[in-house]
Amino acid sequence: MKCDPPLYRAAPPSLAVKPRLIRHLFLPPLVIALVIGLGYLGFWVSEHYGIRSLSENGQRQLELHARAVESEISKYTYLPSLLELESSVSTLLADPTPEHRQTVNDYLEGLNRRSRSRAIYVMDTTGRVMATSNWRDVDSYLGEDLSFRAYFQNAVRGQPGRFYGIGSTNGEPGYYLAHGLEEHGKIIGVAVVKVRLEAMEERWQRARLEAFVSDENGIIILSSDPARRLKSVVPLSDDTKEKLARSLQYYWFPLNELQPLAREKLAEGEEKLTFPANSEVDSAEEDISYLSQTRPLSDTPWNFTLLTPLQDLRREAINQGILVAVAFALLAFLLIAWNERRKVIATRLAAREALEEANNQLERRITDRTTDLRASNERLKGQIRERRQAEETLRRAQDELVQAGKLAAIGQMSTSIAHELNQPLAALRTLSGNTVRFLERGQLDVASTNLKTINELIDRMGRITASLRSFARRGDDKGQACLGKAVDAALQLLGGRVDSSHLQVHREFTDVQVQIDQTRLEQILVNLIGNALDAMQAQPLPELWLEGETLDGKYRLRVRDNGHGIDAEARKHLFEPFFTTKPGEQGLGLGLTLSASLAAATGGHLGVEHPASGGTTFVLGLPLVSPTPDEPI
Repeated sequence: MKCDPPLYRAAPPSLAVKPRLIRHLFLPPLVIALVIGLGYLGFWVSEHYGIRSLSENGQRQLELHARAVESEISKYTYLPSLLELESSVSTLLADPTPEHRQTVNDYLEGLNRRSRSRAIYVMDTTGRVMATSNWRDVDSYLGEDLSFRAYFQNAVRGQPGRFYGIGSTNGEPGYYLAHGLEEHGKIIGVAVVKVRLEAMEERWQRARLEAFVSDENGIIILSSDPARRLKSVVPLSDDTKEKLARSLQYYWFPLNELQPLAREKLAEGEEKLTFPANSEVDSAEEDISYLSQTRPLSDTPWNFTLLTPLQDLRREAINQGILVAVAFALLAFLLIAWNERRKVIATRLAAREALEEANNQLERRITDRTTDLRASNERLKGQIRERRQAEETLRRAQDELVQAGKLAAIGQMSTSIAHELNQPLAALRTLSGNTVRFLERGQLDVASTNLKTINELIDRMGRITASLRSFARRGDDKGQACLGKAVDAALQLLGGRVDSSHLQVHREFTDVQVQIDQTRLEQILVNLIGNALDAMQAQPLPELWLEGETLDGKYRLRVRDNGHGIDAEARKHLFEPFFTTKPGEQGLGLGLTLSASLAAATGGHLGVEHPASGGTTFVLGLPLVSPTPDEPI
């Protein structure tokens, strides 16, 4: 047999020839472990997708049978309220004579026969049964005191009574529907309909369906398997058991817990449960696993649970796992045989080429080492040149940064003046135009008022520029400001935007005197309220909260909005000059920087909070002139 050298490339002898002992010791356990692992993986994958398929089919079955239960329950809900229309019932409750009782007994007996319910009876407001459809039976409810029943207590208070329990007279389970009988707006009695739901259990059994219904206490009240009936699906404390025992809702049954051997939650409302086998039938039978799917029933606090057996699915998954394991074992055997064949051929080629390869490898190493030394020398020279260039660049960058810092300070001051004088100039433009028209119309008093306002705005512009000059010089401006007046002035300046956005302002602060110039305080508030209006442009119902509190000799004013908030990246740069989140030329990024500087110049501070409920809160803290009790304005 001839071998093609390119197909079987030679390997170094140290790699081509391996000790047989190592292969014989570790290879078989490794193959066995992989066979077992892949077999289990095949079993798990088959079971997983099988359960998913059963779950999808079970959801349809769950919805179908749950709606059937809801339909069975709801078709009797009208019966108790129907007795409110029967005049003989109200007559009996008003005058409980034997003649009236017999009339109602006959009426209830016929109504019960036509509706196919278990029993219908009427109680007075004390819980005594006045008339019943089973008045002919030995175990009739007539004269019984059922005031302890929960459905009576709910109905007599005007609430719908829905109750599943076991009768205290004959021990027969049933679903009770109670309704308070009213006359002239006053409850004069209670009508109760008892319905038996065992027919649904019989239908489940005929359809070989495993399902049960649990009530609000977690007790199984209906089940296709009688062994599960009146067992709890949730742990019950001793106090709960004692309370249920006193109510006689489940008579004297022990209410044991239905405890699975294993429980695995798959999804919301879906679990994998494992129950022990029925030892009375076959002691050798394995434990039984089910896919449990639960859905609440409408108009009741009950839950419907469908159990799908997983025995057939598990057997199929085991077969799939065995098939995967056998296939991998066969593949591993073929690969091992091929590998042994390849090793033999590779060993022969390696023995022939070993000497030549060793010589070539030595020459390559000498050449590579020489090349590496030359390259290292060149890299070292290049690094020295780059480091010298970097040092020169760093010196130039430092000089440029110093110059840029000077230019930034000059630019910030000039743009701040334009930013702060924008609102007064706009107001002057509007008032001057109105004054001309009022003079033409002869309305001198209105024109005089506008001229006075223009004069005040001009004075205000002078105060602003004087305040900015004082801030630039870091002077000792220890003025006093009225907080309420400053808020009114800021809202007046922003009146057009406030009215157009239909802003709702909540004022919950005290009109205190704080240590800051009045114009500076108004300037800060205009910036903060203006930013809040920008953040609430897309809000259909914008709201602004101005909340104040006194803390450690300072008054903290919180300006909170319900806008879109500030993202995490923008929060890092809020108080940096020229940083803005507004599009285009709507903002210069100096408002918050200037406001924080003005607050700090008086010994205060300006901070920001990000409430979990949304929006943004700016906190302005300023020193108080004198303590003032907090009185909301």
